[in-house]
Amino acid sequence: MISADQPRAPHSRERLQRRPAQRRLSQGRPNQRLRLLALALPALLLVAGCTATDSDTDASTPTPTPTGSISSSLTISAPYLPLPTGVGVDYQLGGGYTPADGVEIVARDSTDSAAEGLYSICYINAFQTQPQEADLWLTERADLLLRDDNGDPVIDPGWPDEMILDISTTKNRITIASIFGETILGCASDGFKAVEFDNLDTWTRTDGSLTEQNSVEMAMALVDLTHSAGLAAGQKNSAELGERGRDEVGFDFAVTEECAQFNECDVFRDVYKDAVIDIEYTDALDRPFDEICADPATPDMTVLRDRDLVTPDSDEYVFEHC
Repeated sequence: MISADQPRAPHSRERLQRRPAQRRLSQGRPNQRLRLLALALPALLLVAGCTATDSDTDASTPTPTPTGSISSSLTISAPYLPLPTGVGVDYQLGGGYTPADGVEIVARDSTDSAAEGLYSICYINAFQTQPQEADLWLTERADLLLRDDNGDPVIDPGWPDEMILDISTTKNRITIASIFGETILGCASDGFKAVEFDNLDTWTRTDGSLTEQNSVEMAMALVDLTHSAGLAAGQKNSAELGERGRDEVGFDFAVTEECAQFNECDVFRDVYKDAVIDIEYTDALDRPFDEICADPATPDMTVLRDRDLVTPDSDEYVFEHC
């Protein structure tokens, strides 16, 4: 448990861009929701060939019969398209707009629409709450929030309007997966081809209350749900995962922020080869963008954006790509 008075470790990087609102789907599609939840259970309870322990669940949590591996316990409902490589990318989390010529991949928030005719990636903040949904989590989902020693929700020190989700138990991970399963279904029905999951590294900012393994197990369930919905799944940042993101979790590609600025590009390229998207921000460049693009370590699919990811009608708008 985190002490309320204990100073928390700072972010490994400064993440200042604005996060858009998270989609809240209607209460429709009950069969799909139940199907996704059923698919999530094996991934959550069968980690490394083991079932959950009594301390990690309770009698109310159904336990599926082990099948020997996570992947064999799931049925992929539709093939998903791999991320195109070597093409132009735009990162539009601050609001969708008509992409520039040469752009073939567009990332947008889950509340936005997919870019027609392009490979669209759906952004989901999956390990922390969205600011616009604080009341919802504090009332209807209060038991899913990580708490400090005083019983108060733990706040991400770098995002003071975001609370950290408690993914420390199998029961919580199942419930959280079912919540985001609806968002994933919405992304699929809206025409997105892939999902990127933000804040995989939240565990590093909890002073040990959450672990990397908690994050890996949560991500496994989310990726299995994403694949079952016919979408590819992207790892967002979290260089510390190394090959685990690909080999254990099952991510298909990576989206990084400022890997050139933080000298992390090789970490992602070693794992995902050409299937890496990098976003650099104008307020943090330590060299001209054309030099970043010319650097052999920089992913081919690198884009330069303004920190707030505004739309072209703003004076602050910046967009370039390698």
